[in-house]
Amino acid sequence: MTRIVLATHNQGKVRELRSILGDLDVAGLDEFPGAPDVPETELTFEGNALLKARAISAFTGLPAVADDSGLCVDALNGMPGVLSARWSGTLGTGDRDAANLRLVLDQVADVPADHRGAAFVCAAVLVVPGGVEHCVEGRLRGSLIHAPRGTGGFGYDPVFVPDGETRTTAELTPDEKNAISHRGKAFRALSALIPAALS
Repeated sequence: MTRIVLATHNQGKVRELRSILGDLDVAGLDEFPGAPDVPETELTFEGNALLKARAISAFTGLPAVADDSGLCVDALNGMPGVLSARWSGTLGTGDRDAANLRLVLDQVADVPADHRGAAFVCAAVLVVPGGVEHCVEGRLRGSLIHAPRGTGGFGYDPVFVPDGETRTTAELTPDEKNAISHRGKAFRALSALIPAALS
């Protein structure tokens, strides 16, 4: 079975993706010393995911899977979007996830509950040496609460309640979250394309 490299150093993502991709032979980027840290300079989730997957596939000589994902808040005109992981910029000290979360909550503090809609969005890509590329997108709609709840997940999970749920994504079990998440949707769609792409 061909190995596939996950083009991320984010261990939260690595755990989620290994669970979602199941039986595939998946290698983490930590198994490839010297692998480039690819800056996310594109303006779309798909563009950033392709940058990472292309670079890691070229470095390792193996098929590479990458994603870019983020939180798109309706009241913030779709932001932080592709800037989700670095939304707090230099304002955050220490825990960047916590600083990003606090900033978003501050920015929507006066927004009424029925206008606090948001979506987690994920673009997942597969790049195979030789030029084969696939990209899919997954979305999870929900709304933002006023204060964090839950200890699971990462990033904005503690303030995001999926539509039809009363719990935040940080209060869901890993299996529950993967079943409905933007990343789960994207990578399940991508995994269905992988066997043919590698044959």
